Amino acid sequence: MRRVVLGISGASGAAIGLEIGRLLAAMDDVELHLVVTSAARRTIAHEAGDEALGRLIALADHFHPEGDIGASIASGSFRTAGMIVAPCSMRSLAAIATGMTDNLLIRAADVQLKERRRLVLLARETPLHLGHLRNMVTVTEMGAMVMPPVPAFYRNPATVEDIVAHIAARAVDLLGLTDTLSIPEWRG
Repeated sequence: MRRVVLGISGASGAAIGLEIGRLLAAMDDVELHLVVTSAARRTIAHEAGDEALGRLIALADHFHPEGDIGASIASGSFRTAGMIVAPCSMRSLAAIATGMTDNLLIRAADVQLKERRRLVLLARETPLHLGHLRNMVTVTEMGAMVMPPVPAFYRNPATVEDIVAHIAARAVDLLGLTDTLSIPEWRG
């Protein structure tokens, strides 16, 4: 089993994190570890309904409370195939960029960086100021992949769900878990 950590922070775009959780849980050889910030709990309830978080927790193999900085995912000796933070708030991005590991989501992301594992951050904000951009550069220089959840309109999505599904599949693909892509390869 390959372990993957999914962190959800409080930025808008909860549907993307929920879909990533669904995709990872559906993979037979993936053990899903979930951590959700308190701000994310509020955003998920607002954007996806009161039961959405419970459904996501039920999909995870392990749910880790945000305050449990002694959890398995807080240690480099706990091997993972990587981590996705979706959505990634600018507060979480800034904390990751500066090593301010004051909660489990940030500590788990910090572990991915120090162990040179894949870390995919779906940074969610617009417009961006210079501080946001500098934090994106910093985490990129540290080894993370910044993937703003930008719709692929060239795929002609028919619904918001199509957009969410494509962004989520693309993020999962960045972990390199399989030889085949979750989304069709662009052929021109």
